[in-house]
Amino acid sequence: MRILHTMLRVGDLQRSISFYTEVLGMSLLRTSDNPEYQYTLAFVGYGDEASGAVLELTYNYGVTSYDNGNAFGHIALEVDNVYSACDLIRARGGVISREPGPVKGGTTEIAFVRDPDNYAIELIQKKTSYQQL
Repeated sequence: MRILHTMLRVGDLQRSISFYTEVLGMSLLRTSDNPEYQYTLAFVGYGDEASGAVLELTYNYGVTSYDNGNAFGHIALEVDNVYSACDLIRARGGVISREPGPVKGGTTEIAFVRDPDNYAIELIQKKTSYQQL
């Protein structure tokens, strides 16, 4: 088994595609429109769906916002340098909601950015090695 994708409901599909491609540097992999059931899907990611997990952005016709609730936490992205990643995201119009620095109670360097629908995205400094669980 492997994780295929995470689905996020979005209020403006083009705005979300722009954020994930232009601000976070993902590629638009494919889209599909289903007028009969009134939704459009867009899949974005850093690589081919066959080799890695992607995000499915779901736009339901006529729905411009959602209550994100309090159960969903965040999406995590590994970055080579969390400080320069934040600088680049800021320069591209993204909003950093937690400035880069060590995680509370640890040494891992993290930051958070918010997407246009207010979903949290954690940026995690790439580690040189991982311990086996």
